[in-house]
Amino acid sequence: MKVAVVGGGASGLLAAYAAAKSGHEVVLVEKNEKLGKKIYITGKGRCNLTNDCPPDEFLQNVVRGEKFLRGAVYRFPPRALMELLEENGLALKTERGNRVFPVSDHASDVTKTLEKMCREAGVTFKFNSEVLKIDLLHSTMRGIILANEEIFCDFCIVATGGLSYPSTGSTGDGPRFAKEAGHTLVPCVPSLVGIETKEDLSSAQGISVKNCVLQCRRGQKTLFSQMGELLFTHYGVSGPLVLSLSALINRLPLGELDLFLDFKPALDEKQLDTRLLRDFSERKNEQMKNVIRGLLPQNLGLLVLRTAKISPEKQANAVTAEERRGLLSALKAFPLHPAKLRGFDEAVITSGGVSLGEIDPKTMQSKLVHGLAFCGEALDLDAFTGGFNLHIAFATGYAAGMGIPMD
Repeated sequence: MKVAVVGGGASGLLAAYAAAKSGHEVVLVEKNEKLGKKIYITGKGRCNLTNDCPPDEFLQNVVRGEKFLRGAVYRFPPRALMELLEENGLALKTERGNRVFPVSDHASDVTKTLEKMCREAGVTFKFNSEVLKIDLLHSTMRGIILANEEIFCDFCIVATGGLSYPSTGSTGDGPRFAKEAGHTLVPCVPSLVGIETKEDLSSAQGISVKNCVLQCRRGQKTLFSQMGELLFTHYGVSGPLVLSLSALINRLPLGELDLFLDFKPALDEKQLDTRLLRDFSERKNEQMKNVIRGLLPQNLGLLVLRTAKISPEKQANAVTAEERRGLLSALKAFPLHPAKLRGFDEAVITSGGVSLGEIDPKTMQSKLVHGLAFCGEALDLDAFTGGFNLHIAFATGYAAGMGIPMD
C-alpha cells in the first residue's frame, strides 16, 4: 500500500519506519524544515526517550489510557525500543529512575538515528509541507492536501502531536483532522506543567525545596501525596512534584482543591515542636527572621512567618504558644490554592485528544473511517514524567505502522 504519515516527530518516525519495514511505500510529510523538533527539547535537550522498566510497571505510570495502551506497550516495550535504537548505532545509558538517554546527551542523535532507520527502510520525506486537510475521497483513497499539491494514498497515519510547545509545530492539527473525520474529541488541556497559585509566592522565586511533601485534597479526600522536589516561581509553584500533580488535576475544578506543603516530613509535629522550642531557647534574643533561617532559606522562611502571622522582627522569646502552633502548622501544612495551570507553551505534554473508544488499540486505526489511523500525542493518552510519554509516542507509532494491512 501507499502510506502517508503526517508528522515527523517520535510517533510519526516510528510509524513510518514500521510501515516501510512491513513492505509498504511510505512518504512522511513534515511541516517543519527538519524532523523531530519536539524531540530536540525533551529531557532539557538530552532526550529522555523511554523508561527502562517492564511493561506492567510502565503502565502504572500512565495517567490516562492504561487499558488502551496495554497491548501496544507489551508488543513494543521499552527494551524493544532500546534494542532497536542500539542495533542502529545509538548508544544508550540509564540514569536515576530508569530514565534512558543517549550516551552523547544530545537529543539530535536520537532524531538522526530514527531518520537514518527510515531512509534505509525506504521512507521518502517531504519537508516544509503543511497538511491543510485530509480528504476522505471515498472508501479507500485518501487525499493529503498541501498548500500546492495533493498526495494520494491508500492509508494515512496522523502523528501531528498535541498542543504543547506550539513553537515546535504542535498546533492541534491532529485533533482538527480527527474532528473533520467525524471523531469525538476529549478537550485538550496542558499536562506536566506549573501551577499558578492564588497566593503571591514571588518573594520566594527561584528557591528549590528538596524532600518536601506535596499533598492535594478535594474536600476530605486526598488525591495526591508525594515526596520530592518543588520550585517556587513568580507565578506559583513548579518542579517535579508539581508537574506530576498537574497531570492528575488538569481536568478537575481547581477551585475545589487545596494544596499543602510539608517542609519537614522527616519530623512529626511533636518532634518539630521540640526543635522549635530548642531554637527559641538557644536564640531567644534574636529576631525570628534570623531564627527561621535555621529551618528554611531566608526568603522562604519569611514567607512562612507571614503565613503564620509572626513579625520577622519579633524576638524568639516573645513568640507566644499560639504563634508557635501557627508556625508549626505553616511548616507542616503550608496552604496553597491553585488558580490555574500554566499554558500549552510551557506544558510538557497535552492531555486530551482523539477519544480512545473510537480507535482500535491494536492498530491505532479509526473505527469510523477506513484507512485512517492516529498515534502519539494526538490521542487521549498521557503519563507522568520519566520517559513514559515519549515511549507512548513510539509504541503507538510502531503499532500504527505495523497494523496496516498488506492489501
